[in-house]
Amino acid sequence: MATHEQLPSTSSRTVIDPTVCEPTVSVQDKSSKDAAPSTALRRQEAILTTKKINIGTRRSALAVIQAENVEKALKKAHPEIEYEIHAMATMGDKNQTTPLHQFGAKSLWTHELEAQLLDGQLDIVVHCLKDMPTQLPPNCIIGCIMDREDPRDAVVMKKGSEYKTLADLPDGSVVGTSSVRRSAQIKVKYPTLKFKDVRGNLGTRLSKLDAEDGEYSCLVLAAAGLLRMDWGNRITQYLDSKTPGGGMLHAVGQGALAIEVREGDEKILDVLSDLVDESVTRAGTAERSLLRTLEGGCSVPIGVETRWIEKGKLLMKAIVVSLDGQEYVEAERLDEILNVKDADEFGWKLAQELVEKGAAKILEAINLNREVIEEGGGA
Repeated sequence: MATHEQLPSTSSRTVIDPTVCEPTVSVQDKSSKDAAPSTALRRQEAILTTKKINIGTRRSALAVIQAENVEKALKKAHPEIEYEIHAMATMGDKNQTTPLHQFGAKSLWTHELEAQLLDGQLDIVVHCLKDMPTQLPPNCIIGCIMDREDPRDAVVMKKGSEYKTLADLPDGSVVGTSSVRRSAQIKVKYPTLKFKDVRGNLGTRLSKLDAEDGEYSCLVLAAAGLLRMDWGNRITQYLDSKTPGGGMLHAVGQGALAIEVREGDEKILDVLSDLVDESVTRAGTAERSLLRTLEGGCSVPIGVETRWIEKGKLLMKAIVVSLDGQEYVEAERLDEILNVKDADEFGWKLAQELVEKGAAKILEAINLNREVIEEGGGA
């Protein structure tokens, strides 16, 4: 399924998937000792020679808002630098009719932006972390993972509806979603509901929902997008594992903003270091490690939920569901995560637990690479 060249692993561990590589996050661990004075001086000199940063983003209203949030954070940290946002349409924006799971490309939202990053037209690209392939193109890395908006999925009912939750809906009600992860998990608890693909930017999807002749009873969306657009009042139910009637795990990286940069661009990395959220970076790395190990993408029903129990202790739940919701495997793990390396290992171990519980059978049924999993000894 991967569309990018796979990077070799530098890990000494026994792998389930030989395409697993070291974490793409290049952010330095802030828990380590402070840099030596000479290093700090070089960093300051590099920042002072950076005159302008060109910021790339998709052209949707939500994507532009996210890029503007990054720009504001950068201006606060480095007001001496000039910033300019460049918005463009990606493959996922241009094709608003094909269901997401039929694309077969992990770079749906990133490819065109990455091309401009690599040829120097852009200095950074702002993404939702959930939209980023777990294997990036050569010479591209994640330079920064920022703060995380609410990562949960949420229900939005049609305007004027008497219903508030999925459990309230009559049999046969149509739920709008382009995510097989969402529809598969909902089918587990609500097998009598129907599902129909809905594409377009957030505003377009809400308009389709609210249309008088619209066929959708509700939409299931990322809470983060609704909150960033200041449409949180439309949320009628959250779907996390603790919410009664919810019980859904969200997408890997959902709610977090990631900034992609050219590998080796130390000036940009130094500027971005002030924006790094260490706890989100570690949680996001663990989630992406699990997804990468299972070789899952937007067309595969893999859900996660991470939560810091106490300082340094991360709890992660994960689920793999069949497309029809008839079979699913769940696992959870609690470990001390002190750095990005710990997080990468943590995600890999949880993925292995899922495979040992039977996830390989489900993955095989949805046309993932069964042979790769078996060769890793985890089936």
